[in-house]
Amino acid sequence: MSILIAFLGGMLTLLSPCTLPVIPLLFASVRGRRGQLAIMLAGMALMFGAVSWLVTVASGWVVNLTLAGRGLALAFFALVGLSLLSQRVAQRLTSPLVALGNQLNDASSRQRGWIGSLLAGLAVGLLWAPCAGPVLGAILSLGFVHPGQATTGGLLLAYGSGGALMLFLLGWCGAALITRLRRGQAFGERLRRLAGGAMLASVALIASGGDRYLQSAGGLSQALEQRLAARLPQPEQKTSLQPIAAPQPSSAMPSLAGGSAWINSPALTPERLKGKVVLVDFWTRECINCQHTLPYVRDWANKYRAAGLVVIGVHTPEYPWERSLPLLR
Repeated sequence: MSILIAFLGGMLTLLSPCTLPVIPLLFASVRGRRGQLAIMLAGMALMFGAVSWLVTVASGWVVNLTLAGRGLALAFFALVGLSLLSQRVAQRLTSPLVALGNQLNDASSRQRGWIGSLLAGLAVGLLWAPCAGPVLGAILSLGFVHPGQATTGGLLLAYGSGGALMLFLLGWCGAALITRLRRGQAFGERLRRLAGGAMLASVALIASGGDRYLQSAGGLSQALEQRLAARLPQPEQKTSLQPIAAPQPSSAMPSLAGGSAWINSPALTPERLKGKVVLVDFWTRECINCQHTLPYVRDWANKYRAAGLVVIGVHTPEYPWERSLPLLR
């Protein structure tokens, strides 16, 4: 049952706004070849499962390796996008491969096509990993609550397979349309440049962190909820302050030790916070709900700082790249 839930959760990930930057990479990489599409999506599911599994055993070297891998994946797709936009760039990039390919037979050429699709899928899986978000966290909790039903690796692989299946269906329909439209050479050239531009735009969006704004942007359900709340009559709440009949028992503030580093402020101690109202906010950089609440928390901190409010944010990273301190400063 846990495996099935994980698979369905992966299929639902396609509805997330942060999947949008990955779709142009998908179409531009395969360009109508359904067989290579399947190989690419298999590589994407494998890479996604591997990256997510590394989260559970992440250490410092894994964090650096993951960040470097994302950078290499973006550089790879940037080169592919430039080659689609410019025929001259494509010739320069492919001339060594063409010279080597002339010495090989057609079978080896087809093999290189499958290998290239697999490598493209691995790169897409590395970029798609942050898109899982809270859905993946809920799925992983199934493995913790019911360890006998499925291993963590099996849940991750099922989740990635569900997402890959939905992208395969999307790519299958798109590939059929592209194949028909590419029969005209003039349109095919325009389509190639359009695919290159879309790929470069996706790379720029992911590299600049703009995909996080897509992820945090409210969807249709949130818009409907806000409109419904605005139309409903708001009840009037009348409160009156009552004096405390008896003093409440006090307890010592727990220690703040144990964190890896203090960011944007010197280290705070219970002694320095004596007489203050302290709000401790646990958050994660890629968490959608955290991105929605952080502006309100910042406003509270700025508005009531003079009145004695101190806000302490505790960052609890979910993915390896979230452990990078420069990203949080």
